[in-house]
Amino acid sequence: MNNAVANQFTSRLEDYQPIVGKSSIDELRLLANRLARKSVQHVNSTFVGGGVAEILSRMVPLLNQLGINARWDVIKGDDRFFDITKKFHNALHGRKEQLSKEDFEYFIETNRKNFDVLWPSADYYLIHDPQPVLMIEKKEELGGKWIWRCHIDVSQPDMNVWGFLDDYVEKYDAAVFSAPNFAQNLSISQFMISPSIDPLSDKNRDLPASAIEAVLNKYNIDPQKPMVVQISRFDYLKDPLGVIQAFEMVRKGIDCQLVLAGGAATDDPESAKVLEEVQKYADGKKDIKILLLPPGSDIEINALQRAATVVFQKSLREGFGLTISEALWKAKPVVATAVGGIPLQINDRLTGLLCYSVEGAAYALKQLLSNREFAERLGRNGKEHVRQNFLITRHLKEYLLMFTALYNTSDIVYI
Repeated sequence: MNNAVANQFTSRLEDYQPIVGKSSIDELRLLANRLARKSVQHVNSTFVGGGVAEILSRMVPLLNQLGINARWDVIKGDDRFFDITKKFHNALHGRKEQLSKEDFEYFIETNRKNFDVLWPSADYYLIHDPQPVLMIEKKEELGGKWIWRCHIDVSQPDMNVWGFLDDYVEKYDAAVFSAPNFAQNLSISQFMISPSIDPLSDKNRDLPASAIEAVLNKYNIDPQKPMVVQISRFDYLKDPLGVIQAFEMVRKGIDCQLVLAGGAATDDPESAKVLEEVQKYADGKKDIKILLLPPGSDIEINALQRAATVVFQKSLREGFGLTISEALWKAKPVVATAVGGIPLQINDRLTGLLCYSVEGAAYALKQLLSNREFAERLGRNGKEHVRQNFLITRHLKEYLLMFTALYNTSDIVYI
């Protein structure tokens, strides 16, 4: 595991007890005792940027605290490789992409150059998303149980890309999806495990008012004016131009401001182009701030979400969309499009508001900006929903159950 990432983790398992209760922590220890001295290796394509890296930076140290020998490694690739995998990502979300025979061959070649990241003789290999999917070619040599963890919605993919990946996915012992409607029909065992947030991370822990004020001052944001915030990497699928369009509809009748903030992932070469287009589109428009946040800006993200009047997530397609749970954990009212895993987090008019268009998003934003009591009620409900369903302790429990179940594949427990 990346030492810089590991050194940033200071939470102890007991620290979660006031949030989730003693029985939840005791249950984790009981499950882990059955897996004592087992080893698990996570492999993905980046240590920073995006929800997968964020989850692993918290998950791996906690697994080790539970007595499981866990590590996290990444594959390496050049710009061409990550341009290809970005096209894979878009295609799996249903967007048409141009990929040549040479692109597929280069993807295979790069994966095989990364076989040396694999840990000899681990008990479990968790391979995350399409980028390192070919690691499965080492299964026979290394042994162990192999799990492909898919964090994106592949329910309606471009079949050219899915057909290519499926040949490798079917060689795994099991696949994990974030929601039942994300999956494909596979001959291997499937587990449904939603991702999670860590309530003790810098992005989600309580902040003093002085820390929030400092961040607002840093970015010259008016603390007195109602604020709509979207936090997402700069990606076409997050519809940043649609965010601005909806905000401008709202601003015609309500004096407010928009903060559109996000960063980039090292495995996403498209983000710089998207950011440039967003900045150009927003140029000259009043009360709109576009913020490119560098890696390690968790306190800034936390402060912006806590300062928000309403948190917005206008994705066109989505994996799970953990920014929703982040905002709900801070008891913020959320408006989001009903795509991907967002409806699992937002029960419309109970834990937030769902929308289906730019006009619908604007209408929902107006409702929350003009009805404080309704907005606060949604925020309270949303926080409790996250506490019950989307914290890292639940995520750990389901991984431990999956590891246990894979001991005996004739008696799989589906979770």
